Amino acid sequence: MALSFIEILKVVFLGIVEGITEWLPISSTGHMLLVDEFITLDASDRFKDMFFVIIQLGAILAVVTIFWNKMWPFQMKDKTQSVFKKDTWSMWFKTVVACIPGAVVTLLFDDFIEAHLHTAVVISIALIFYGVAFIVIENWNKTRTPKVETLNDITYKTAFFIGMFQVLSIIPGTSRSGATIIGALLLGVSRVAAAEFTFFLAVPVMFGLSALKLIKFGLSFTSAEFAILIIGCVVAYLVSIVVIKFLMGYIKKHDFKIFGWYRIVLGVIVLLYFAFFA
Repeated sequence: MALSFIEILKVVFLGIVEGITEWLPISSTGHMLLVDEFITLDASDRFKDMFFVIIQLGAILAVVTIFWNKMWPFQMKDKTQSVFKKDTWSMWFKTVVACIPGAVVTLLFDDFIEAHLHTAVVISIALIFYGVAFIVIENWNKTRTPKVETLNDITYKTAFFIGMFQVLSIIPGTSRSGATIIGALLLGVSRVAAAEFTFFLAVPVMFGLSALKLIKFGLSFTSAEFAILIIGCVVAYLVSIVVIKFLMGYIKKHDFKIFGWYRIVLGVIVLLYFAFFA
């Protein structure tokens, strides 16, 4: 592939889309696949399939940057002695437990999902279905008091069940963060704790998926392909920094229903477009 100015603009735009949609519960993969229908990279399908996953590394590095103090399991005592942060280690163990269901399902069905479900119809249906789910659950939550107020209050049992919900995100259009947040809300976790646990979960999940894609693709990149990966990740990182800070401030005062309505509207538009114009 040739790295022209137009191709660079396409990659920058895809990086912006990734940075915005990865952390909002509106499906980054779904948006990336749909955007590719209109702004197609001049690259092989095999490379693009890998690119749409690897670009998420930029987004995950933004999470690590913002939540470094919460995620780093060591602390310096007297600037010379390292000590363990027990709560942080405990949270990482809970994260591993939550990742088990998704890891098993991905290894078993990833190829099948890619071959049969990465379609505009499937994405649209998932967008609409989980959009309705967000609205219904948030309306229901008005009459409930969260059982789990903070991140550290999440138990191993709750973490595992949240991980079971995350399995749903293997279907494009669902949203990994969306499935995790919906599961957490249903289990009585507060919005802020649900979002923070989603960030913890994202680290091993995204690194794992990226490693899987790289193994399948190999490391034989052309200079243009390597440049595209770097540009996409850098843009996704910078945009994610802004979006994560916005989301954490937003959910302290608002619920997730606006994202539900957005998903429904987008899903309907996409269905109509592919039914009558594609």
